[in-house]
Amino acid sequence: MLNQLAKNWWVLTLRGVFAILFAMTAFFIPGITLTVLVIFFGAYTLVDGVFAVLASLSGRAEHERWWLLLLEGLTGIAVGVLTFLWPAITEAVLLILIAAWAVATGLVEIIAAIRLRKELESEWLLILSGVVSVVFGVILFTQPGQGALAVIWVIGTYALIFGILLIGLSFRLRTLKRTTDLAS
Repeated sequence: MLNQLAKNWWVLTLRGVFAILFAMTAFFIPGITLTVLVIFFGAYTLVDGVFAVLASLSGRAEHERWWLLLLEGLTGIAVGVLTFLWPAITEAVLLILIAAWAVATGLVEIIAAIRLRKELESEWLLILSGVVSVVFGVILFTQPGQGALAVIWVIGTYALIFGILLIGLSFRLRTLKRTTDLAS
């Protein structure tokens, strides 16, 4: 595998360059980054909602409270569809949708954990994830502008660091390829 990576070191360089370009876009043109986030968020909530609905329907015979997961899934589907129906959505509306989804999902997780506490040993993890979702949603409700910019900057910072590391790795692999080519 190392030989294959060394042979194609330039692919990692390209990935790194594209990650850095994406980071620069996030820092200097955050509106485009927000548009991409809108698309990814809509896709995520839609797919997550579909899987939650499928899971609830497949488990309805065994579980009395299957409708909680169904409710969570339908909320995700609705938010995903609304996101795609309004592609020119503003950051404030996007953050309100994200915040509403986070609060609704968090509350459903907390309720499910409380109801499952006799059947589930580590229900506190589900409660904690629900609390984290609710807190995240409340923060976005109260600070939407700063929330959008912070999310974009975190993603941009990640992409910048990731890109630099990939380029560094690609140059190390290129050096490795040269030394193995010389040894051959």
